[in-house]
Amino acid sequence: MTAPMLDRWAAWLLERRHGGDAEELRRTLDRLAAVRDRVLDHAAVAPGETVLDVGAGDGLVAFGALERVGARGTVIFADVSQDLLDHDRVLAERLGAAGRCRFVLAPAEDLRPIADATVDVVTTRSVLAYVANKRRAFDEFARVLRPGGRISLYEPVNRHGYPEPPDRFDGYAVGPIQDLAARVVAAGDGDGPADSDPMLGFDERDLLAWAEASGFAERHLELRVDVRPHAPRRWETVLRSSPNPLAPTLEEAMAATLTPDETARFTAHLRPQVERGEGTFTTAVAYLWATRG
Repeated sequence: MTAPMLDRWAAWLLERRHGGDAEELRRTLDRLAAVRDRVLDHAAVAPGETVLDVGAGDGLVAFGALERVGARGTVIFADVSQDLLDHDRVLAERLGAAGRCRFVLAPAEDLRPIADATVDVVTTRSVLAYVANKRRAFDEFARVLRPGGRISLYEPVNRHGYPEPPDRFDGYAVGPIQDLAARVVAAGDGDGPADSDPMLGFDERDLLAWAEASGFAERHLELRVDVRPHAPRRWETVLRSSPNPLAPTLEEAMAATLTPDETARFTAHLRPQVERGEGTFTTAVAYLWATRG
C-alpha cells in the first residue's frame, strides 16, 4: 500500500530537510535542542502554565514545553499543516501526554481557534520567516496572551549575508562555474524582489518594532551571526536535501536548470568541496522575548 503524500511542510521537516540521511537528522536535532532550550528559558515557562507553540512543526519546542508545564499545564500545538499536527498527536499519545495537549490548525497571523487572554506563553521557531503579515501575527500573539504573558521567538534573519558574492554557492567557491551556479540559485529564488519576500524582507529591528506596536512593553533581543567552516558532508545528502520547505532540493534545481553535461561539470567542481568540508557559511538568527503590557 502506498504511503499518503505529505504536504510540503511535513515533507520537509520529516524527509527533505535532511535528505533521508539519519545521521544528518541526528546532527540537526542535536543542534536544535539548544535552540529549543533557549526559547523556553527566555519564556520562563513555569509549571501549570498554558503554552501556545505557533508553527509547532515536528513538536521540537512544544514537547520541550510539556516537560516544563508539568502535569497541571497545557501545551497547544498550532500549525498550518494537518499532517504535522497528526504526527505530533501520535507522538503525544505514545508519551501518554495527549490529555495535556491541544492540536489546532491555524496560521500565525490568524489564531481564531484560540480565545482571547487564555495563554501564558507564545513560542515560535523559524515561523515568522514564512508569514507575509508579520505585524498581524504579533497582534494575534498579544490577543491570546493573558496580561503579563510572554512571547519567546527564534527567527532566522536571512538578510545577513544575502545575496552571496557571485563566485560563492552556499559558501563554496564556484568561480569557474559561477554561470551554472547562478542558474541553480535562481531555481530556488522567489519571483519578486527581496524586500517583498517574507523570508528576506525583515530584520531584527523590525521584530522589535512589531513587538512594541502590538503592546509588548518589556522587550529583549539577541542577534547572533556566525560564519563557520563547512563540515564534510555526503554528496548524496546534499543533493537530496533542501534549505527550507519552499525550496527545491539541489538535485531538483540542477535538473530544472542544467543540461546533463552542465550537471556533470557542476558536480565535478562542487562535490569534492562538499565532501572535504571546504568553504564557510553564514547564519544569522534573532532571539526575541517580550512581556505583554
